[in-house]
Amino acid sequence: MIALGEDTRVYLALGATDMRKSIDGLAALVVDVLQQDPCTAQVFVFCNRGRDKLE
Repeated sequence: MIALGEDTRVYLALGATDMRKSIDGLAALVVDVLQQDPCTAQVFVFCNRGRDKLE
């Protein structure tokens, strides 16, 4: 279980994400699509095309 602080925001990327992307590829999506800083204490969630896996 992961405990999140009261001020922690969780961002869910809409649409399917290629789960073969490296951490750098996912960080680029955070910057380009979500327009957020991936180095903050926030949580960014991506799902695959079948919507049965989260990363």
